[in-house]
Amino acid sequence: MNHAIAADGTRLWYDVHGAGEPLLLIHGQSLDHEMWEGVYTDLAEHHRVVRMDLRGTGGSDAPVDGPYSMELLAGDALAVLDDLGIDRAHVYGFSMGGKVAQTLAASAPERIGALVLGSTAPGGDNEVERPHHASVALRKANTEEGRVLIAHLFYTPEWADSHPETVARILPRNPLRAQRRHYEASLKHDGWDRLPLIQAPTLVVHGEDDELTPVANAELLAERIPDARTLILPGARHGYPHEAAPKATEAVVDFLADHPLS
Repeated sequence: MNHAIAADGTRLWYDVHGAGEPLLLIHGQSLDHEMWEGVYTDLAEHHRVVRMDLRGTGGSDAPVDGPYSMELLAGDALAVLDDLGIDRAHVYGFSMGGKVAQTLAASAPERIGALVLGSTAPGGDNEVERPHHASVALRKANTEEGRVLIAHLFYTPEWADSHPETVARILPRNPLRAQRRHYEASLKHDGWDRLPLIQAPTLVVHGEDDELTPVANAELLAERIPDARTLILPGARHGYPHEAAPKATEAVVDFLADHPLS
């Protein structure tokens, strides 16, 4: 078990798989490294894959004596790279992890190779809001009703019902107080003005039928980030990395191959 230490002393869990150019995976809101099951092993056939747990999740500490922010969480990601001695890495951020990845790419461009933004949004007034029923599902995520609602927002009902082990990994398991810190950090984030500062080659990936983060947000990101590419996956929802595999993973691997670190 590996832990990096953030600037404020928070311990941050990570692990490493595979070989090749480093690729940092950043999970979604109140999830942890296990959301990448079924994805990271395929990526590790081509890259040195680093999975991490953001503060408040998984094997990392969950300090709640102050607010979380995308800047704070981006600092956590850099702490992990520093602990591994990695000067530059590709970064793949999913959902709220995509907001962390945007912040990282804008604030520390020298540390980022290529950037993949999955099922994410810019935040602030420009973000296309999710429908009310999706927000209700998020608020009920710790109830039995909420778990079913979240499962069917991440995946089509047929796929979710036939993959209960995957559904279990995309449900919040971290402390409630840390869940609130994650939710508030995502809600308050506004990265709109920083998006044009992103220099990294960027691939924006999104499920066409995503209601947790409506697909119009992908279009906003692609328009705002210089020369960004977009991959919209027909019929996929928020959890496209699993349900739209292997197409989604192959697209990420091909994109990273087109933009080597050296």
